[in-house]
Amino acid sequence: MSELPSPDSKHPARLASWRSADAVARGDKQAWLDNFAADAIVQDPIGKSMIDPGGEGFRGKEAIEGFWDKNIALGRPMFSLQSSICSGNECANIGTLTIQFPNGVISQLYGVYTYRVNDEGKVVALRTYWEAEDMKMYPPIAERGA
Repeated sequence: MSELPSPDSKHPARLASWRSADAVARGDKQAWLDNFAADAIVQDPIGKSMIDPGGEGFRGKEAIEGFWDKNIALGRPMFSLQSSICSGNECANIGTLTIQFPNGVISQLYGVYTYRVNDEGKVVALRTYWEAEDMKMYPPIAERGA
């Protein structure tokens, strides 16, 4: 598996992916939205899911903002990347997304998170690969006897 690139990487898709992960971790909705092109699409995950029953994704800033409000804003997400691979105007990050919810529950999900950017470095497609049945859920620490 390739090593995670150094922080000074200049690949535009990788930089956009890092801006996205940083904004999510900081809870900065506006910075996250500003990272997208006007006609961008978010498919998280790709296809039909509990998040996107129709499997069409969320296209355009208004729909992407709704995705934030209904999903990202529900907890404190953090990415732990094991690998980042870029080709052309796209980047695939492989790693774990950990979310701590206000009630103390923690979920972890391993996946592939892909970003395609336009010539201005704005994300035109954020598409993720993960399987709901592989999501791990942990009760609050107090309930684990710690």
